[in-house]
Amino acid sequence: MKRLIFTLSFFFFIGTLTYPQKQFSLLSPNGKLKLSLSVGDKILYSLSHESDVLIAPSALSLTLGSGESWGKDAKIRNTKTQSKTGNIPSPFSKSATVQDDYNELVINFKGDWGLEFRAYNDGLAYRFVSHKKQAFTVQAEEAAFCFPEDFRTYTPYVRDYNENDSHFEKQFHNSFENTYTYTALSGLNPKRLIFLPMLIEAGNNKKICLTEVNLEAYPGMYLKKNDSKAYELNAVYAPYPANAEQGGHNMLQKRVTKREDFIAKASGQREFPWRVAIISTDDKQLAVNDMTYRLASPSRLNDISWIKPGKVAWEWWNDWNLYGVDFKTGVNNDTYKYYIDFASKNGIEYVILDEGWAVNKKADLLQVVPQINLQELVDYGKERNVGIILWAGYWAFDRDMEKVCKHYSEMGVKGFKVDFMDRDDQEMVDFIHRASQTAAKYRLVLDFHGMYKPAGLQRTYPNVLNFEGVHGLEQLKWSPPSVDMVTYDVTVPFIRMIAGQMDYTQGAMRNATQSNYRPVNSEPMSQGTRCRQLGLYVVFESPLNMLCDSPSNYMDEPESLDFIAKIPTVWDESVALNAKVAEYVAVARRKGANWYVGGLTNWTARDMEIDLSFLPEGNYSMTLFRDGINADRAARDYIKETRKLRSGDKLKLHLAPGGGFAAKLEKQ
Repeated sequence: MKRLIFTLSFFFFIGTLTYPQKQFSLLSPNGKLKLSLSVGDKILYSLSHESDVLIAPSALSLTLGSGESWGKDAKIRNTKTQSKTGNIPSPFSKSATVQDDYNELVINFKGDWGLEFRAYNDGLAYRFVSHKKQAFTVQAEEAAFCFPEDFRTYTPYVRDYNENDSHFEKQFHNSFENTYTYTALSGLNPKRLIFLPMLIEAGNNKKICLTEVNLEAYPGMYLKKNDSKAYELNAVYAPYPANAEQGGHNMLQKRVTKREDFIAKASGQREFPWRVAIISTDDKQLAVNDMTYRLASPSRLNDISWIKPGKVAWEWWNDWNLYGVDFKTGVNNDTYKYYIDFASKNGIEYVILDEGWAVNKKADLLQVVPQINLQELVDYGKERNVGIILWAGYWAFDRDMEKVCKHYSEMGVKGFKVDFMDRDDQEMVDFIHRASQTAAKYRLVLDFHGMYKPAGLQRTYPNVLNFEGVHGLEQLKWSPPSVDMVTYDVTVPFIRMIAGQMDYTQGAMRNATQSNYRPVNSEPMSQGTRCRQLGLYVVFESPLNMLCDSPSNYMDEPESLDFIAKIPTVWDESVALNAKVAEYVAVARRKGANWYVGGLTNWTARDMEIDLSFLPEGNYSMTLFRDGINADRAARDYIKETRKLRSGDKLKLHLAPGGGFAAKLEKQ
């Protein structure tokens, strides 16, 4: 049937080439999603699903520094269509393979450029392609998303902004962390930038997630409300830096002081980032969506056998706060040896040395504070099968990248957590790719913080095991009770997690109800129940996963620690079970023959039924952590129990306000 659709479409294309305004259409493999495209004095596209218009006619174009416009009065050279069906290996992800089925339309234009469109059953993607032989600059890219009605949105605004910042310069320096604002398109603030992904509610329970993939040698895309069209969003890009100076947090950043009048430098022949609209008809589809991975450039690493995902004992969130020890805790070898012993005893793969091990404000990673003997710690960890990961400010890492990676790789360090990039202009995107490539050369894994969304980098450089760009648990060290992390937790799986893995850093053992939460920097707590924290290890995708709390607190909670320490961080299969954006989510994930199920609710207590028909036939032993009867008052209250189950059984659970659950199912 697919072949028949393409054959008819091909003759339709040929038949329309003689008309001034040429019309094209492209269907998804299941025929439900339809791209309609008009090419003439400008290029307009629209998107419908069955009988519902999701994106109304919207313009796209790209303007070069020479003034040449790709998209205005475009002259077609040739077109072609094809379909593809296949699987992509995804070794450090939420599934072992990703299904990759799509129909494609390619239009090549006079002037040595083209457009590629791909229609999947769950979304549409398009990108510009250059066939030019000479380098050029990109003055601007027009990417409009016009909607037929005043749809409601889940909007991640750039957090800090100035109403008088007409060129968005202040907003271009941001950490891509914020909760979601739920508002109609008409209610969006046109003076505030929106970072991606962004979610739009259409009719008939359909949703549109806007994002970009394969971001390389180009600035990241923001959106803003159109000043004059209430239902339209337009792309915004940070111009290319003309000058940047060392500064920012502890002198570890480069702050742009002047920008060029173009957004990107481009090599002659290249592909530009994909502009993506992911479509769901059921919210749970978004929680396990693979579009980002499908569209990303394939891995550039020939050997990935050395890459080791896992969990990390982390000291920064809990402020190096141990108790019951006979030494002063802090940035010193005694403290880190204690963390290494804790990790070794519990099968935790890594310990991180976060900010503080290198001399402050020098931006020099080869200057180590006298309280730390790194070689001694690396050797101590190696003897106990625990790897060491080092935190690094972006500019300190960038200014001497090759030497730093070589030196610490030879020492035996396993990777870096690179932080405070806080930009996504082309210069910063170039740094991210250079860092990924250089780290891989020396067999180092990376965790990028202060970072934009992954945008497919996790497939291209699989040694990059995690990314921030998420409003993670660190925020609760200082955020007031008005910051609603519980609602965020049941919203982010449908939006930011679509872009890839998230270093949210869960695992808090101090748990608070909505009325009891308060920020405490040295002894922080989570919002919501203990079982919610356990459930986050199942629901959130995170191949390099932190244990945020103190070893002392974990050792006082051996049942929770045992579950967290043993849960996998990469999976063979993932299944979304129950979900409604901003209300609840439940996900099942398989590793080998064992399944894990986790679920979360918002601040509304609810009864949840889990249909276990996803399990292969057979008998299972389930270890379940569920909210205790008093978890609405004492959030740490939980019940651990063991049950016998069969595939097809129904698991009925009560979730407290801000609650959750986590279960392991072992086949008998």
